[in-house]
Amino acid sequence: MEFQANYPIYLQITEDIKRRIVIGELKPGDKLPSGTDLAIEYQVNPNTVQRIYHQLESEGISYSKRGVGTFLTNDETLPSRLRRQIGMALCDKFLKQMGTYHFSKDEIIHLIQSQIQKEDSIC
Repeated sequence: MEFQANYPIYLQITEDIKRRIVIGELKPGDKLPSGTDLAIEYQVNPNTVQRIYHQLESEGISYSKRGVGTFLTNDETLPSRLRRQIGMALCDKFLKQMGTYHFSKDEIIHLIQSQIQKEDSIC
């Protein structure tokens, strides 16, 4: 994973774990890798992993069992809930950015529809 310099690494990895949940790589109830294994996987310091797991727990995505490990919640709605949250956040960011250029709602909709049609014609 290539990290962005202007955004905390632990949040970038947290977002990647959420992405993996949304696309089905990780499923509700799955055991997450040990702190050491996750640190190796993402090539980060074990302290960063602790922050990642703390962040996931604070968001209700995971829980820890002392001496056993960290697990994703058993909530079967987790992937769809995260997908919606991520989609809303991306849309919000996009709309704010488009607003700085004073695009109207109709212009934004037209641009999106045009881009979708362009993508459809390529496939």
